[in-house]
Amino acid sequence: MAMFKRVFLFIAVNLLVVLTISLALNLLGVRPYLSARGIDYQSLLIFCTAWGFMGAFISLALSRVMAKFSMGVQVIDPSAARGEEKELLTLVHRLAEKAGLPKMPEVGIYQSPEVNAFATGPTRSRALVAVSTGLLQRMDSQAVEGVLGHEIAHVANGDMVTMTLLQGVINTFVMFFSRIAAWAISNAISGDRDRERNSSPMVFYAVQFFFEIAFSLLGAMVVAAFSRMREFRADRGGAQFAGKEKMIHALQSLKGTVEQVDESHPAIAAFKISGRRRGLLALLATHPDLDTRIERLRGAL
Repeated sequence: MAMFKRVFLFIAVNLLVVLTISLALNLLGVRPYLSARGIDYQSLLIFCTAWGFMGAFISLALSRVMAKFSMGVQVIDPSAARGEEKELLTLVHRLAEKAGLPKMPEVGIYQSPEVNAFATGPTRSRALVAVSTGLLQRMDSQAVEGVLGHEIAHVANGDMVTMTLLQGVINTFVMFFSRIAAWAISNAISGDRDRERNSSPMVFYAVQFFFEIAFSLLGAMVVAAFSRMREFRADRGGAQFAGKEKMIHALQSLKGTVEQVDESHPAIAAFKISGRRRGLLALLATHPDLDTRIERLRGAL
């Protein structure tokens, strides 16, 4: 059932992206960027920017809905909250007030053995903070407060929008330069004087696909590096809102649970408090090593 939900959501979001961008390009009157005379760089740039940014921002706009649907987040109703839910709600709202958020975020719980939490949403006033049942079961109250302070810092820093802008730039870069490289190489391979007409479309798309993979990998490293910097900043924010010792205690408590982190939802994984790092794949890790984060935090405040 969970797999069906993820597949359905993936297809629905991508159809929405395709339809929205196609309509926008038609309204802008963007012409095909390839012709017998070569590449129309202006049309190509508009095409790539539209696809690069609009896709990212549509995903951002739907981020709360997608998180609730794909992760099974149960949002706490403030009027009906009791016991543990009431305490969680009160704690998040207190931290949000300290952070100066314009509106209290929604608070939810999702069923998972991982010890984690995440924040998402399109703006600082339309955010969602969700915690796993594993976190509530295995962490003490001080560690929970540190974790939530970290997530509130993500919201206060506007990290969701910042990461979306960065991803839009990377998407545009990947699409723009992969198509230029594919056009140049496919025409060079044709070897004819009239290269524009005789270059093979199959060669063009094959080369484009190769460069999109290569440039996407480089772009993912840039995004991951920025994400790791953003985690240090959120740790400092969590220390300000929840207290330095509680934030350090939260990170120490996470050290024995890293292997249980669920990374099956990449769009959400970057906004969790903890992530995995393994060998060379550390270049693609969205979170720094926990020991490094603790050391940085001890020396920062």
